[in-house]
Amino acid sequence: MSQASVASLKRAAATAGDLLELTKPRLSGLVLATTGGGMWLAARTHGADLSVARGLLSLISIAATVGAANALNCYLERDRDRLMARTRNRPLPSGRMEPWVARGFGLSLAALALPAIALGANLLTAALAALALGTYVLIYTPLKAKSAVAMWVGAVPGALPPLMGWTSVTNRIDAPGLVLFGILYVWQLPHFLAIAMYRRDEYAAAGLKTLPLSLSDAAARGQIVAYTAALIPITLLLWSFGVAGVGYAATAVVLGAGFFGLAAYGLMRRLERSWARQVFLSSLVYLTGLFLVLMVDRPR
Repeated sequence: MSQASVASLKRAAATAGDLLELTKPRLSGLVLATTGGGMWLAARTHGADLSVARGLLSLISIAATVGAANALNCYLERDRDRLMARTRNRPLPSGRMEPWVARGFGLSLAALALPAIALGANLLTAALAALALGTYVLIYTPLKAKSAVAMWVGAVPGALPPLMGWTSVTNRIDAPGLVLFGILYVWQLPHFLAIAMYRRDEYAAAGLKTLPLSLSDAAARGQIVAYTAALIPITLLLWSFGVAGVGYAATAVVLGAGFFGLAAYGLMRRLERSWARQVFLSSLVYLTGLFLVLMVDRPR
C-alpha cells in the first residue's frame, strides 16, 4: 500500500472518530441502557415476544437520534465550547472539523434514525423521539445561555429514552412507562446540579446560566436534597404497580437512602465542589444499580 493510501486511510479514520465524538458516545451509552431497561421491563410485564432484530433496530435507531441531537448541539455550541477546558478539544472548537460537516451529519443522522424507529418500533415511539430531538436542539440548547430554567427543560428529552423503550414494545403510554420517565426526569436534576456546582467556573466563562450561578450553591444544595428525597417514592411506584419485585423495592430504598444521605450531609455541612463531584459520581452508581436490579428482579 502506498504512503498516499495509508495517509488517506488515517484521515478517514480520524474523520470517523471525530464524527463519533460529536454523538457523545458515553452519553449515548447511558441512553442505550435506560432504553433497553424500558424495553425489557415492558416485554416482561406484557409477555411480549420481542424479536432480537426488532429490539436491536429500535435500540440503535433511538441511540442514533440521541447522537443526532448531540451532534447538532455541538454545532450550535461550538463557540461556547471553545471557552471550556472540558470541551475545547472537541472536533469543532479545536478546528479539526468544519461546522457544515457537523450540521450535515446531525441532520442526516436524524433523517435516517426517525423513520427507522417508526419501522422498527412504531409511530408513537418515533413521535417521542422527534419530541426529544426537537426539545433538546431547538429549546434546551439556546435556553442554556439565557436562563437556569434550561435544566428542567433539558431533563425532558433526557427522560424520554426509557419511555421510548416501553412504547416500542407496548405502542402506548401507560402508568409504568410514565414512572420510568419520572425516575429519569427527577434523577437528572441532582445530577445536573452537581455538575453545575463543580464546573461552576467553566460554565461562567462560557456564559451558561445555571442554578448555582443564578442563585447560589446553597440553593443548589437544597434542591439536590429535595430531588434525591423525591426519587425514593417515585421509584417505588414500579413495585406498587406490580411490574417490579420486592428485591427491586428494597434496593430502591437502600440506594435512595444512600443518595439522599450524601445530599443531606452536603447540605448540613455546606460542602462545595469536591462533594458535588461525589454526588455526580454517586448518581451514576445509583441509576446503574437501580436499572440492573429492575431488569433481574421479577415481581412475585
